[in-house]
Amino acid sequence: MARMPLIRRKHATAKAYVHDWLEPDEPGGINFFSGTIIALVLISLFSLALETEASRADTMLDPAWLAPLQAINLAVVWIFAVEFALRFWSEGENPAHAGVMGRLRFLMQPVTIADVLAFLPELVAMVFFPEASIALFPALRALRLFRLFKLARYVPAFAIVGAAVRRAWAPLMAALCVAGAQLYIAAMMLYLIEGENKPEAFGSIARAMWWAVVTLTTVGYGDVYPETLWGRVAAGFVALAGVGIVALPTGILASSFAEEFRERHERAERAAAARRGAAE
Repeated sequence: MARMPLIRRKHATAKAYVHDWLEPDEPGGINFFSGTIIALVLISLFSLALETEASRADTMLDPAWLAPLQAINLAVVWIFAVEFALRFWSEGENPAHAGVMGRLRFLMQPVTIADVLAFLPELVAMVFFPEASIALFPALRALRLFRLFKLARYVPAFAIVGAAVRRAWAPLMAALCVAGAQLYIAAMMLYLIEGENKPEAFGSIARAMWWAVVTLTTVGYGDVYPETLWGRVAAGFVALAGVGIVALPTGILASSFAEEFRERHERAERAAAARRGAAE
């Protein structure tokens, strides 16, 4: 098993050492600290799943599990708070985030906002409003999902996903526009054909929109369906068109992923060749 690297560089200040601890030693790499954060995120999400079960009156778990699970979350919240405070303090070592304006740019980054939402609302509720926080538990638990975004800082796969989506953003928006037009046309068709026969389901375009969404996405719940001959004929064409709604963005993303992987592989090969050339 490969050992996770610690600090590889010498620094003149404690702030520089802290910043080195908080960031991977290599792009896409994982050091001891980032590996710990990844483990805490996974543990907190697993404990959240168990906590939602243990808090129910009809739970099959031992209710005594609830207190330890809440204690785990409390510890994770405080660790994430300390981690963010250290990150904010040491971020001045990054030239892009030095000074007041640099720190503001750091705070406005999506991944930083996700970091804050992952711990701050729960921390404020537990410290300053302990009684009210009980009533707010469902909403506070939902905010723990932002801890997933912390993984984007350390796990290379998340960076690849983000880069691929950014690359494919324009064609994805075009595909979304096509899908929206198809949904509206399908809902209007069934409203005109089935509106009088089944007003509760197709009596308006807004009502028919639910059937259009379910059909075009190929989910097919079967709770709403046309009954007339022409309604079924129209539904058949809509169902066939739904295959394209699923396939179009899938193909766009697949092409974008392939292009992103190819470029990253080429950059890695060029960097390796440059290192070999320098060594010679």
